[in-house]
Order: sequence, then structure tokens, then C-alpha cells
Amino acid sequence: MYSYNIIIRKILSKNISISIAESCTGGLLSSKFTSVAGISKIFNLGLIPYSNKSKSSLLKISQNDLKKYGSVSHQTASLMVKNLHQLTKSKLCISTTGIAGPSGGTRTKPVGLIYFGIKYRNKTIISEKKFYGSRLQVQQKTVKAIFTTLEKLI
Repeated sequence: MYSYNIIIRKILSKNISISIAESCTGGLLSSKFTSVAGISKIFNLGLIPYSNKSKSSLLKISQNDLKKYGSVSHQTASLMVKNLHQLTKSKLCISTTGIAGPSGGTRTKPVGLIYFGIKYRNKTIISEKKFYGSRLQVQQKTVKAIFTTLEKLI
């Protein structure tokens, strides 16, 4: 079993404020953080901008960008994390977008394609992954990939 708590406690001990905007993971990432006692000291905001409308209205991603790149794209994950940081000023910001399945994929954007963004200090990482499995497994693998990245970053 992967231990998220060790990484979360490290973030908590360093007093690193955090905000999350997750689409394809639907709150699963935020729930990992909020399951740890004392997290309210650093957890600023958890959004689930699932629709393009909410990505546009809450995170100020233009309809033109969403049309041009699609909601599942490197660019959208990047804009989500950048605009979340502008909105919250959290030290650590994370975004997720993707196609968890079991349907909704295309030839160019298949089920299991996800992007996540992490902004910490002056560094922004946008990662593209392709996961296989059920909807829940794709979401869980996305969360694990984010924590694996955080482990190296924090």
C-alpha cells in the first residue's frame, strides 16, 4: 500500500499551503489531503471544475483555449494550475484533467489519457500519462502519480 500520509505530513510540517483543481479525479486527490488531521492549517481550496463551463468561469480559462486545445490537454492542465495559483496564492497548486473512462475517449485522446499540473515555488511541471484499467483505477493511478512527483519535488 502506497503511503500518501508521509508526503502529506511532510507538506504539512513545512507549512506549504495547497490548492487543488481536479477534473478527472473528481475530488479523490483532495480527499487524500483532507483525511489527514491538521490539514486545515495549509489546505486552502479544493475545486472540481468538471465541465468546460466551470473551467472557464472559476479558473478563467478562455472558451477559445478550451476549443483550440480541448479540456484534456497539456495546455489546459497548465492553465488550470497557473490560474489556480493566481486565484489562491497557495505555495503548492495541483491540477488534473483527463479521460477516466470507461467511455469518452477518441483515437487521439484515448480513455486513460490524463494530464496533471503541479506548481511549487518557481517550478511548474505538466505531466502526461496513459493509464489502463477501470475508471476508478485510472483515477487512483493519477493520484499516485501526483504523489510520486510531489515526493521528489517537496
